[in-house]
Amino acid sequence: MNITSFLIYCFIVTFTPGPTNIIILSTVHNSGTRKAMEYTYGATIAFGLLLVISAMLHTMLVTIIPKILIGMQIIGSFYMCYLAYQIYKMDTSKPTVNQTGTFMSGFLMQFLNPKVLLFTMTVIPSYVMPHYIEMTEVTISVIAITIIGFSAFTTWVLFGTIFKKFLQKHEKTVNVMMALFLVYAGVMIWM
Repeated sequence: MNITSFLIYCFIVTFTPGPTNIIILSTVHNSGTRKAMEYTYGATIAFGLLLVISAMLHTMLVTIIPKILIGMQIIGSFYMCYLAYQIYKMDTSKPTVNQTGTFMSGFLMQFLNPKVLLFTMTVIPSYVMPHYIEMTEVTISVIAITIIGFSAFTTWVLFGTIFKKFLQKHEKTVNVMMALFLVYAGVMIWM
C-alpha cells in the first residue's frame, strides 16, 4: 500500500469543507465550542462505525452501492437543503434551543452525508484491503482513519472558536455563506 497516497486521500477528504465541517463551524458560531464538540463526538463515532461497516461488508456493498446510492443522494440532498435553510433563518439574537449541535444530530448526519458515505465505502476496499486482510491490520486502519476524521472535525471547531468574534460580527453573511455551501454540497451530490 502506498501509505503517502492513502494519508493524503484521508486528509484531503476529511479536512476539506463538507456538510459535517460546515455544520460544526455553524454550531461553534451560533451555539459555542461545547455544543460543537458534542456534535463532533457524535459525528466521529458514526464516522468510525461507517468505516467498520465498510470493512466488514465491503464486497457486499460493492454490489449494492448502485442500488442504494440514488436513495442516499436524494435523502442527502434534501437533508443538506433542510440544514441550509435552518442555518439561513437562524437568529442568534433570540435564545433558542439548537437541535443541530447535539451528539445525536452529529451521529445521524454522518449516515446522510454523501461525502462521508462515499469515503467510508471506498477507503477501506481501495487502500487497505488490497494489501491487508488480517483483522488486526484492518482494525488499525479503521482506528487511524477515525482519528484523522476526529482531527479534522476538531480543527473546524478550533477554527470556529478562534474566529468566533469575527463570525458573530458578520453573523448574517456567515449564515448565508454556510447555507450556500450546504446547498452547493447538496447539488454536488448529483455531479
